[in-house]
Amino acid sequence: MKILFGIQGTGNGHLSRARDVYPELCKYGDVDVLISGIQADVDVPFPVKYRHYGMSFIFGKQGGVDIYETLKKLRISKLINEINNCPVNEYDLVINDFEPISAWACKKKKKPCISLSHQCAVLHPNAPQPAKKDWVGKTVLKYYAPVTAQYGFHFKAFAENIFTPVIRQEIRQLKPQNKGHYTVYLPAYSDETIIMHLSKFPDVKWEVYSKHNKTPINNANISIQKIDNISFINSMASCAGLLCGAGFEGPAEAMYLKKKVLVVPMFAQYEQHCNAAGAAAMGATVIQTLDKKYYPSIRNWIDNGIVPNVNYADITDKIIAKLMNEQANKMKK
Repeated sequence: MKILFGIQGTGNGHLSRARDVYPELCKYGDVDVLISGIQADVDVPFPVKYRHYGMSFIFGKQGGVDIYETLKKLRISKLINEINNCPVNEYDLVINDFEPISAWACKKKKKPCISLSHQCAVLHPNAPQPAKKDWVGKTVLKYYAPVTAQYGFHFKAFAENIFTPVIRQEIRQLKPQNKGHYTVYLPAYSDETIIMHLSKFPDVKWEVYSKHNKTPINNANISIQKIDNISFINSMASCAGLLCGAGFEGPAEAMYLKKKVLVVPMFAQYEQHCNAAGAAAMGATVIQTLDKKYYPSIRNWIDNGIVPNVNYADITDKIIAKLMNEQANKMKK
């Protein structure tokens, strides 16, 4: 069987999860990988056959997506050309982790496209929802990478074909401890903004991993360095807590490592506000932005934050087996 595995390259979570999903898919056939997007900071330990510019949301420095930079870097004609030339018909099965090129190519050529993503779980009617409705954001999430079948991941397995997170083996092999520092990853904020706010907590050692950093910074109780996979996960394994954006994989990995979690969803980013609602339901703390009005919440999290009680079993092989068996049966009909 020939399998095309399309992976979203904006952010790091999709590529991190793919490290464990890819070898499982390889048990069922020859797998070619397609990655689109320009905002990832981590690499993958397997061959990538297709790399596309795609359609990425550009992180800003004030707590949200930079709309101007996103539109500036959007290449509509290039995107259409990549979709038109994506060879999905050469494959028996297309599996998609929120990747628009292969998804829209399948839609255009009327070929099944199977979602294996967190985003399809966010759209499930049983998924936790933010208090404020965002129909535009929900529509964008629904049609960004259209699919014909869904297998999803969330903080809890709340429905059939919705599973607990894939915790990559790199994380499972760590021996967590608490050395007292706090690990920080807030890619939608500038280093200057992070320093300004975290310096208000001088009794805390903050280890900040930055998307914008070019030169390491040591500022009293705050260190800032460029995001690096190995350094970051080692910091997280030995921290007291993780302060991060409201992505999915990062908070899930911290919960697995028995760390307390504080999430800050990006402005006008519907998925992140859904993730924040899901994380809060697990016991994480949520603040809406880095701002002095939330200093009491940050202090309370430092002093009294709880560790979410999760036990994410290693079931990636079973999830892929279920997907492959069900889709193989459909192909026979």
